[in-house]
Amino acid sequence: MAVTTTVSWRRWGALLALSASLSLSLTACGFHLRGEGGHYTLPFPSLYVGLPESSPLAIDLKRNIRANGGTAVAANPKEADGVIEVLSDPEKTRSKSILSLNSNGRVREYLLAYTIVFRVLDRQGNELLPATTISLNRPITFNETQLLAKEREEALLYKDMQTDLVQQMMRRIAAIKPVQMSVPPVSRQ
Repeated sequence: MAVTTTVSWRRWGALLALSASLSLSLTACGFHLRGEGGHYTLPFPSLYVGLPESSPLAIDLKRNIRANGGTAVAANPKEADGVIEVLSDPEKTRSKSILSLNSNGRVREYLLAYTIVFRVLDRQGNELLPATTISLNRPITFNETQLLAKEREEALLYKDMQTDLVQQMMRRIAAIKPVQMSVPPVSRQ
């Protein structure tokens, strides 16, 4: 019995050492898990979000901008250093299409789509990030006998896509390198 216990402790020790080594190598290469812990350094002291105040996407995006600490959300585009101009509102363009049918010709799966087109401008109206499209799709199975559960699942998938969309927008905005206005050199005579 003592030999079996010693072997299992050795296995646990080896497994623990391997997982610690893997964790260190992943963080050393810059890998970070996606999600709530993602921190982005935005290149603007203030940003304006060009979506309606009541939009769930706007609320989520503004919360993420504020959570990063270095950027304030401006109430007016004229007061902001950067403007997120939404060219296609995903709340109005999200869609649900048939993905597959069963042998009786009834829907087996739907494909949910959530798309946004946006660009980022600076205070002077210069385009820092050209029109960018982010499209997300999620399949969802359908069953007539579980209609309420499937409606709830669909709502959760759209919420998940919204969260993913915000994270992708934050990454793209954080990658912007604002153009510095060059000052002509002073000539010495």
